[in-house]
Amino acid sequence: MTVSEPKCLYCDQTSQQIPLISLRYQDREYWICPEHLPVMIHKPEQLVDKLPGFTPSGTPVQSQHE
Repeated sequence: MTVSEPKCLYCDQTSQQIPLISLRYQDREYWICPEHLPVMIHKPEQLVDKLPGFTPSGTPVQSQHE
């Protein structure tokens, strides 16, 4: 098993390029940089494609029939 280098889940910058903040979601570890932490706080819907299974509170789940 290969351990991947920590990268911001939003912009893919590594810890060699920018400080990263660790977070856990569904028993997995992810990282986000301080520049994109406000996205997680104020616009979490922008992370739906970045975090598997993530549905922000208050965001309607889209039906596949729409």
